[in-house]
Amino acid sequence: MITTKQRAYLRSLANSIEPTTQIGKFGIGDTVIDTVEKALEAHELIKLTILETCPETPKEAMVSLCEALNCEAVQVIGRKVVIYRQSSKIENRKIVLPRK
Repeated sequence: MITTKQRAYLRSLANSIEPTTQIGKFGIGDTVIDTVEKALEAHELIKLTILETCPETPKEAMVSLCEALNCEAVQVIGRKVVIYRQSSKIENRKIVLPRK
């Protein structure tokens, strides 16, 4: 669980990144989960776009992804969702969170 201060830090980092994945009319399936899993492992902090055709709202999609991937929800703004999970590989760890 990340603290409010850590969440604010991650939100500031997310401002400068582009969305890596779009979730469309098929919603969150195995393919999307695999794609997001690989992106989280490589980048730790990712931004997703939830298209209008997605059967879930952006908040519901974020909750589903966080449960499926054991990651942290950072923010939802409009149709953009930001999630974070520390990489399991030490060489991929780029983000150092502020102390609690």
